[in-house]
Amino acid sequence: MTRSRALRRLLLAACCAALSVQAAAAEPVTLTDDRGRAVRLARAPQRIVSLLPSLTESVCALGECARLVGVDRYSNWPDAVQRLPQVGGGLDPSIEAIVALRPDLVLASTASRASERLEALGIAVAAFEPRSYADSRRVLDGVARVLDVDDARAARLWREIEAGVQAAAQSLPARARHARVYFEVSRGPYAAGESSFIGETLARLGVRNVVPRFLGPYPRLNPEFVVRADPDVIMVGNRSMQTMVPYPGWQGMRALRENRVCVFGPGDAEVVVRPGPRLAEAARVMARCLAEKAP
Repeated sequence: MTRSRALRRLLLAACCAALSVQAAAAEPVTLTDDRGRAVRLARAPQRIVSLLPSLTESVCALGECARLVGVDRYSNWPDAVQRLPQVGGGLDPSIEAIVALRPDLVLASTASRASERLEALGIAVAAFEPRSYADSRRVLDGVARVLDVDDARAARLWREIEAGVQAAAQSLPARARHARVYFEVSRGPYAAGESSFIGETLARLGVRNVVPRFLGPYPRLNPEFVVRADPDVIMVGNRSMQTMVPYPGWQGMRALRENRVCVFGPGDAEVVVRPGPRLAEAARVMARCLAEKAP
């Protein structure tokens, strides 16, 4: 009898715990997204479509990858998301493909043209736009909130990111500190300025960005500007560029003559140009470049 009563108690406790979990999952979720719109869900979403790689990565970094049922064509990390259905580009995805996945939440960029159409169909959309380190922290917290994930998990993840960036900075040899860097995000040339999150990473590494803040986060420059700036190291983060194609007048730049150029391959390029939970990895990629190429 004693063993039987103990077993009944255990079963009762298990049932109570399961009911408690179900009740927590059924609690409504409310937050304000980066459009300033209130997003209200009857319960924590279990079927999510993500239309921005950094948001996809944030969901997975919070340990909730299993809730994703579809992604945009550029979301490719972690490897598990590559097996999910793709719904097209993040800015203009296939509405039909998204609806077919029966999501209870779509995570999107604030620039996505799909948000209003999806909401008109009764599908909840939470739009976020990380552009800086502060934004990335806020968006991570927002994603955790809409997923109804413990706040402590997001806070712990952000501490790990900050610690990783600091460790990357400390790994730099003395000769690399204060190097003057030009970072090209795409042909044009379009550069990452001091006010971009890439510029923030460079500043945290202790090096100087030759593209000043007042030009904006990603200005299109006259190639002559870079020649006059004469950077010590050139970084190219355009994943579509397999080789560095100099602009007119660049052949005489010291950085090119002395091969002080890092052209990041597709994998590393995706890391360094995404403001998400892999910021520390991006800092390590840049630090390796600086350690190898700085004069």
